Formats: sequence, C-alpha cells, structure tokens
Amino acid sequence: MIPVFKPKTDFSDLFSVLKSLISNNISGTSPVVAEFEENFSRKFDREYGVSVSNGSVALEVALKLLNLREDDEVIVPSFTIISCLSTILRSGAKPVFCDVDPDSWNMTLKNVKTSITEKTKAVLVVHTYGLAAEINQISDFCKEENLFLVEDAAEAHGQKVDNQYCGSFGDISTFSFYANKHITTGEGGILLTDSKKFYEEAKKIRNLDFDNKKRFQHDNLYWNYRFSGLQAALGNSQIKKLDKTIKFKIKQGNYYRELLSDASDFLQLPLKEHQGVVNHYWVFGILLKKQNIRDKLIEDLQKEGIETRPFFWPLHLQPVLKNVQKANVDLNITENLGRNGLYIPTGKHVTKKLQKKISQTLLKKLKEIYSKNFFIFSVI
Repeated sequence: MIPVFKPKTDFSDLFSVLKSLISNNISGTSPVVAEFEENFSRKFDREYGVSVSNGSVALEVALKLLNLREDDEVIVPSFTIISCLSTILRSGAKPVFCDVDPDSWNMTLKNVKTSITEKTKAVLVVHTYGLAAEINQISDFCKEENLFLVEDAAEAHGQKVDNQYCGSFGDISTFSFYANKHITTGEGGILLTDSKKFYEEAKKIRNLDFDNKKRFQHDNLYWNYRFSGLQAALGNSQIKKLDKTIKFKIKQGNYYRELLSDASDFLQLPLKEHQGVVNHYWVFGILLKKQNIRDKLIEDLQKEGIETRPFFWPLHLQPVLKNVQKANVDLNITENLGRNGLYIPTGKHVTKKLQKKISQTLLKKLKEIYSKNFFIFSVI
C-alpha cells in the first residue's frame, strides 16, 4: 500500500530530540519550548508565539482571546477542516459560511463580502491545499471594517503572498504541526500575534491560568494545552529544513502535473500558481469533472494499493449542524469540491517511479469508470 502521506525524519531531528532528552528538557515548561516559540515567531515575522498541543487548540485559544458573544458572527469558508467550525461554536459565536474560488479552492474577498452582516465580528481565513486565500485584500477589508482577522495557516508553512509569509497577516494566526505538515512535531500547534495583550492571555489559557505570584489561585477555569520539550526540540530541527521541504514538494507536485497533463477531459488539476502565489502542494488534489464517481475511484485505487483521501466535506453539510442555522449563501463550489475532489500520495516516500505508477493507475481506473458509465447510459 502506498500511503497518502508518510512522515520522514532524519538524523538532525533525532539528534535534536536526543539532546533534549539528555538535558532533561522534556516538559512543557522547559527552556527549549520558549526557544522554539522564539525561532518560529521570528521565522514568520511575528512578535510573539505561544505553542499549544495541536492546531485545533490553537484556533480554540485564538477565538477565546476575541471574547465573542452569542450574537457575534464569524465568517469562515465552508471548504475547510471541522476544527474551524467546532472552535467557532464552542466560542459561543455563530459561524457564517462563505464559498471559495473555483480555481484556487481558497476564499476571496468577494466570498467574504457576500457573507458579511452587521453582526460580523471576525473573519477566519484558511489557506488550503498549498495555495493561499486572498489574504492581502481580506486583511485590508477587515481593518477598514474594524473586524478581527484570524488566519489559519496550518497548511501554509512557508507560503508567501507578495513576499510576506502566510501566518503574518492575522491579528492572530495559527499553525498545526501534525505529521503531514511541512514542519511537524508529530502533534502540536502554535498561535502567533503582534499583540502583547493577546500573547500574555494566551499563555494563561494554555497553562491553567497559573500565576507565579499566586501559584495555586486561579481567576479563570482555563486548560492544560501545553507543548512538550521533546516536540519543541523536533520543531527546532524541522524549521531549519522548511525551505528544502517546500522545494521538494513543488518539484513533486509539478511532476504530477506533467504526468496528468493529458487528463483534462477527466479532471481539474491544482494550479501551478495563482495571483503570483506559487503552489506548495501541501497535498496534490484533483477535482473530477464527472459527478458521483469519486468514491468508486477511491475504492478502485485502494484495491490497487494506492491510498487516497476525499476532499474536506462542506461544513454547512455536516450532520452535527442539524440544529444550527444552515448556509444562507450560494455554496455550490464548496459542495462540488466536497463531492468530487480527492488527493493522491505525496511525500518523501513517493519516488518518481511511484508517481508514474500512481498516475497511470489513476488514469486507467478513470477511463474504466467512464467507459462503464457510458455503456450503461447508452443501454438505458
């Protein structure tokens, strides 16, 4: 089986973690954690960084910092991970869904404007699948409208828009360090900000509201969302390899584009670049042009030893929302992506030889499905 992704660490990662083990820097309060936060925030041109246990928690803390109320609305793309929805609902605010661009699969300023109301208090921007949202335009709009901007850069480590890093635009920006990210610590996350107020409060939220002046007296019922010293040690090593990792993923993604260049009748390939932003191919996603064959294709590829993943299922169609307000805007693009998109294996474990095998098998199975469907249609 060729997995859709397989993490790859090297000797420098091992050495960094071993060094932390030998020096007993393993807890969430170890000096190596503060070192990682400083290294990461400096890399992405931010003043402050607060590491946490995962990317979903980073979003949770970010929205907690905004002190949202029950009637407040947060605009969020419907085409994204469930964490973005759950964190809005747990903050007490109301999610308002917007669609995404049909070519980049990311949210645009136009999408945001279709969903804004007098109750909008924040916009949660998500950079998806290797390209970026229209973050410059959305950032300027949020400043004009006095809205908070939360930037989810979990899939955009090292991505740049107009020579500025994704993750450096939001009032608060968040990252994930899950195993399939360009910088990984296995699990883990971080939030970045230039606000000292947000920074100080976020540190309390992730550490049970401890105050060294009154150690076991607490004004708030906060959480233990700490990041371990061993994770930080691995992260310090991973930061140094980010540019190399991105270069590899771009090369791999462009080779897939070459191998699948004659398949335009069957599928839409990810863009090589969009509005000057080069695709980093966090995943290599494809969008099928024929409806309702995606699940069959996934099943057929699985039988051939190739693991794939479907695209995100639209947030506004999630079963958990049965008692929550549904979308009030046109979300056809998101629904099409959710029903007909999938991504194929990428990473260091996928050689050029395997890329050829995956591409050839994909096209073969697509043609089989198309011809079978055409035969049934003709008979009917």
